[in-house]
Amino acid sequence: MAGLQPLDDGLNSECRALAEALRQQFEALGLSVRRYATRRFLSPGTLSRYLAGSRVPQWSFVQTLLTDVAEERCVALTPEAMDVLRRLHSAAQRTSVSMSKAVAQLQLQLADADREARRSSARKEILDDALVDRNERIADLEVRLSLQPLDPGDADEETILAERNRLAAEVTRLRAQLTEVQSRVELAEERCELLERQLALVEVQRGLDPGEQLFTAVESVRHLLPPGIRPKVLLVDDQPANLLALKSVLQVPDQELVAVASGKDALKELLQHEDFAVIILDVQMPGMDGYETATHIKRRAKTRNIPIIFLTAIGADADYSMRGYSVGAVDFIVKPFDPWALRAKVAVFVELYLERRLRGSQGQPLAIAARPSG
Repeated sequence: MAGLQPLDDGLNSECRALAEALRQQFEALGLSVRRYATRRFLSPGTLSRYLAGSRVPQWSFVQTLLTDVAEERCVALTPEAMDVLRRLHSAAQRTSVSMSKAVAQLQLQLADADREARRSSARKEILDDALVDRNERIADLEVRLSLQPLDPGDADEETILAERNRLAAEVTRLRAQLTEVQSRVELAEERCELLERQLALVEVQRGLDPGEQLFTAVESVRHLLPPGIRPKVLLVDDQPANLLALKSVLQVPDQELVAVASGKDALKELLQHEDFAVIILDVQMPGMDGYETATHIKRRAKTRNIPIIFLTAIGADADYSMRGYSVGAVDFIVKPFDPWALRAKVAVFVELYLERRLRGSQGQPLAIAARPSG
């Protein structure tokens, strides 16, 4: 058919199913893309995107197309045919919107992490310059003290010693600040790398069925490992409905989900089985909240390197984020969570977990999964 482009690569199953159904209907018209677009006051490019699956059309377009096909074939438009297309259209639209939200959410987090990396890097440069200045001034004072007697008109030795000690105290303070800022730079860069991997995985997920989405990025690692390794994900939330929602999104073959309803239960589970790929931890829980739970997890040598994703209804407030990172969280996701974004985050940490297991099975040093807090 003239002007009909091939289906876009990387379509998810819902968008592909709709595009294929629309193409089947369109081909029955026997018209070129340009001719039908002109008839329906569309641009050829827009119609091509509808039929290639890269854009989900309005339902009114689907109705019009079905009506035109029925008239061309001289047959009645059946409710059954309309219902089939309506279901396909709803599924594609829902999936397309969700994936767009996931991409937007991850891009916003990436922008925040990049901004923190740039701000911390700029602060690090200022501290570096200040440290160099103070050390040079101390060196100058040391030279003056070594000259005996002091040059005429110079300050007395006691004054020079006092200035040197003051500068030495500043050096100590600046070094402590520099260590903290350097840590912030490294953490921000690590978050940028994780978020870039998550965004890339969302794009990969477009072409997959729901049951296959999670492990596309890890299959190349999994087959190299000994059989029987099932990554475990610990879900911690005091609301049963939230745990059920997490399970429905993350339940896939060859992965074990362990759900608990409190911070204390999470710590008990980790005492028995510390080999988790990732922990999804609700922030606001009665009794021991997510921050306190994370602090206990990071204090224990066997669990301090398990990455923690904080699940929060508070939002992306910078103060809450910094508090979370300070107790050892490596990522955040906001309630109500987007399923595509959550799958991408979990899949990346599962991938890292399997990579570490592979390196361990090959006798290589294990990489650190998450930086210990404090």
